[in-house]
Amino acid sequence: MGDQVSKGAGVEIERISTATDDVRLLIGELDQVLAAEYLPEQRHGLALEALFQPHIRFFLARLNGAAIGCGGMALFDDFAEVKRMYVRETVRGRGVAQALLRRIETEARVVGFGVLRLETGERQAAALRFYTRAGFWPCAAFGDYAAMRLEAIATSIFMEKRLATPTP
Repeated sequence: MGDQVSKGAGVEIERISTATDDVRLLIGELDQVLAAEYLPEQRHGLALEALFQPHIRFFLARLNGAAIGCGGMALFDDFAEVKRMYVRETVRGRGVAQALLRRIETEARVVGFGVLRLETGERQAAALRFYTRAGFWPCAAFGDYAAMRLEAIATSIFMEKRLATPTP
């Protein structure tokens, strides 16, 4: 199922290589949240089956064995992109998102990326606060987003973070 597990604040982060029931439930919850806020053409999350392509790293967060969050990154030529970050509302504020993002940042650095980017929605106030606190700054549309019709990205906020080079 997964390979490496990292721990922090009682939260375990595991890399997942295939869709599990836990991942299906979490992505389903995330899709419901986003569907309530955005038109279909304004939702840019990867489909479940796309999360397990070779250029994607995907992680599951557990607390006391229970799946409570997920997130991943897509690897492109000159940057990595955060994908499908979600933490169940009942455990928000307990360091889960920080643990997931820390793992994503570590993985990005390990494979040689110095820039981590993301797209989120303008109505995701908690996510925007979280990413800003984590060191992300607004940036221009990037990758495939840059070629999309304006209506499709009208509610999108693009952000990036320069990653520190690991010290030997």
